Amino acid sequence: MRCPFCSHLDSKVIDSRVSTTGDVIRRRRECEGCARRFTSRERVEDVLPVVVKKDGLREPFDREKVLRGVRLACNKRPVTMVRIEAFIDELERELIEGEAKEVGSQEIGERVMRLLRELDEVAYVRFASVYRSFRDIEEFRSELEKMARGRAAGDTT
Repeated sequence: MRCPFCSHLDSKVIDSRVSTTGDVIRRRRECEGCARRFTSRERVEDVLPVVVKKDGLREPFDREKVLRGVRLACNKRPVTMVRIEAFIDELERELIEGEAKEVGSQEIGERVMRLLRELDEVAYVRFASVYRSFRDIEEFRSELEKMARGRAAGDTT
């Protein structure tokens, strides 16, 4: 594995641990070139569907892209990185279990919003405002009113 500090290709594994969910192995490594330590993670590659964008282009599902968007929405919110990772794991699991070869980017966005709404309402509104491209304050207010009505009715979805 390439060292992130000096780009040397050889490293030795010092410690390996399985995650609490059992789907990731965390390895502490030491570079044989510069002797600095770093962490790598291994996960089984699942067959994720290809994402069909609005313009018809197709690209592989990118966990990191979704993670960046969710992390940005959760910025300065009381949501831990562990919970965000679990959130992305749940999304991936849903996509894999769906067994579709292709999935629209809109469907992924809607799933992210559904999961985010359960996780943190402020993060949900932040994500929705970018994802749905609210044009003005009225669209934003309309979304907030829908949330308030749902909350008053006891609806959490």
